[in-house]
Amino acid sequence: MAGGIQPRGGRGRSRQIAEINVTPLVDVMLVLLIVFMVAAPLLTVGIEVELPETEARAITEQTEPLAVTLTADGTIYVQETPIEYDNLVAHLTAISQAGYDQRIYVRADQGVLYNDVARVMGRMNAAGFTSIGLVTD
Repeated sequence: MAGGIQPRGGRGRSRQIAEINVTPLVDVMLVLLIVFMVAAPLLTVGIEVELPETEARAITEQTEPLAVTLTADGTIYVQETPIEYDNLVAHLTAISQAGYDQRIYVRADQGVLYNDVARVMGRMNAAGFTSIGLVTD
């Protein structure tokens, strides 16, 4: 007899197992989930204002909205950039001409006078924004 019985895979070779190891994938996904959970609250507008409280429903938008913030000391911010009152129309017009056509939000400290909020909203309207929302707590 010549050599006996040989294994199926050939001459003494073991067959490779073709499986995908998902453990590293799960580890990476869990780390990313934790990173995003920690980072998400930090992505909100960073200007600290004391918003008035109301019983309105929360805003449910998918994209980050454009916000104009009025602080108690009278400073106006577009997102986190301080803007002079006289330059507000030019700055917002440039944003609207760049293609931003969604709702714009006003965040005003509860110590800000209604007249000041109305004047800023008038400037926003003059810049081409017709959909304006007020942010409250």
